[in-house]
Amino acid sequence: MKKIPMMLLLAALMIVLAACGAKDNDKAKDEGTNSSTPDASETAEMVSVKHELSETPVEVPKNPEKVVVFDFGTLDTLDELGVEVAGLPRATVPGYLSKYDDDKYENLGSLKEPDFEALNALKPDVIFISGRQSEMYEEFSKIAPTVYVGLDTAHYMDSFKHNAELMGEIFGKEDEVKAELEEIDAKIAEINEKATDSGSKALVVLATEGKVSAYGPNSRFGLVHDVLGFTPADEKIEVSTHGQNISFEYILEKNPDVLFVIDRDAAIGNGATAQGTIENDLVKKTEAFKNGKIVYLNGEYWYLSGGGLLSMKEMIEEVEDGL
Repeated sequence: MKKIPMMLLLAALMIVLAACGAKDNDKAKDEGTNSSTPDASETAEMVSVKHELSETPVEVPKNPEKVVVFDFGTLDTLDELGVEVAGLPRATVPGYLSKYDDDKYENLGSLKEPDFEALNALKPDVIFISGRQSEMYEEFSKIAPTVYVGLDTAHYMDSFKHNAELMGEIFGKEDEVKAELEEIDAKIAEINEKATDSGSKALVVLATEGKVSAYGPNSRFGLVHDVLGFTPADEKIEVSTHGQNISFEYILEKNPDVLFVIDRDAAIGNGATAQGTIENDLVKKTEAFKNGKIVYLNGEYWYLSGGGLLSMKEMIEEVEDGL
């Protein structure tokens, strides 16, 4: 019998092995497995976020790479935590966050008029929005997972802490957030005790274009009363986003010991300041003016931003000046 050449034996063996491999691959496919590397979307760890604008939880990837922020309070929290962002509305960036008014960050329009074309082209992994964009939530959510981080002013601290802790969870910064919140709580307790002991009556007003509106407890700027302990000069101020329209006669009638003034004109760059409007002949008759207790609060923190780790610390320090 003739011997089979060694080369033919090797070729036959290779054909058999290839056939076995093909069968194994077919079997793996039939069983729903794949020998290739899983898709990143299938392996990424997700954070399930509940918020009031969505009936179901929003699934946000842990440590998302392309972050878009339409809330400056959240932006200053991320800045404090060292988290990079990809884009933001650069039309009116608060001065204390001016480093973000740079072409390295995608310009996404303004707080009230987002540039959805630019946003869609950016292809973000997550979008954070607040009250000024709430009516456009559906449009945002079609582009990327969108999380509402607007503050509940009636429960200011709970809302603020929830948002900070959420950022900690999403970006793996839980320990940093915990330390920041403990520092803030300690400072609040100190000021609240002093304000309560002083018995000072305070009035918070927003000044813009020569007009003045007042804010009391449970309002947009109720932090002064609800958290920091100042007694309201008027317990019955109407709670609304835009405040209660008041006159300078009203300010004299309520005669606050401390008058906190939020300067909207300065915050949005109108070129005007509130001091000329506020310090008129009527207001000069109040105890606040006589005792040098008219405190001008930075509108960038209070009006444009607020509710972030950085802005909260600055806001607390400003209110302390009233003591």
